[in-house]
Amino acid sequence: MGKRLAAALVAALALALPARAQGLFDDNVARQRIADLRRQVEAAQQAIEQRLQKLEDRSALVELASQIEALRAEIARLRGQVEVLQHQAETAERRGKDLYLDIDTRLRKLELAREQAAAAAEKPPAEPSPAAAETKLYEAALNQFKLGNYSLALSAFQGFLVAYPQSKLAPSAQYWIGNAHFAQREYKQAIAAQQKLLSAWPTDPKAPDAMLNIASSQEALGDRRGAQKTLEGLLARYPDSAAAAGARQRLQQLATPAAPAKR
Repeated sequence: MGKRLAAALVAALALALPARAQGLFDDNVARQRIADLRRQVEAAQQAIEQRLQKLEDRSALVELASQIEALRAEIARLRGQVEVLQHQAETAERRGKDLYLDIDTRLRKLELAREQAAAAAEKPPAEPSPAAAETKLYEAALNQFKLGNYSLALSAFQGFLVAYPQSKLAPSAQYWIGNAHFAQREYKQAIAAQQKLLSAWPTDPKAPDAMLNIASSQEALGDRRGAQKTLEGLLARYPDSAAAAGARQRLQQLATPAAPAKR
């Protein structure tokens, strides 16, 4: 609009000045006067255009600042979503560890109570216990596991199986090999070790516990469907075992979606 106004002003002056100059000046003076006025008009037009350009530049800067602010808000929103997801992942991992430790503690208490009850009951004499050397080696490996030295415990239990493959403690040694892998987050190796126990000693008291550990490993790997299938198989094969109670609890938790984390 400013440019059209300046152009109209120049045209009006160009038409009006020559007629007026004929009565006041001679031709040369009139021409000079007209030329001076045209220069003034052009200068005014340039000034108007410069001011309009500055206004346009200012408007562009305001729009750019608005876009930058919108981008900052979007970045803040995305960062918030990342923090929420990270918190949910940490919460799920911590919940899985706590659940495993709780179930393992309960199973150990139940196993101890069962052994004490069996010893107190009137039954035929039990078979002779393993040799002292076997027991000593087994207990040394188990103590390493209890101390948190999972790598040493793993090696010790593997050595025990090499030395005493026919020992009555062999299924338990194989079970703790799987647990040592699990404690070191070697979930695939843990699954393979417990499956070996199920294949070689399917009727051993440790077999249900092995299936429970397989389900924990599958869940840690993100295979919730596989963990659910394993737990259902545990209940079908060993419904009266101590591990069955833990399996039912785990199935309920797998069926319930995790609640969103609070910020």
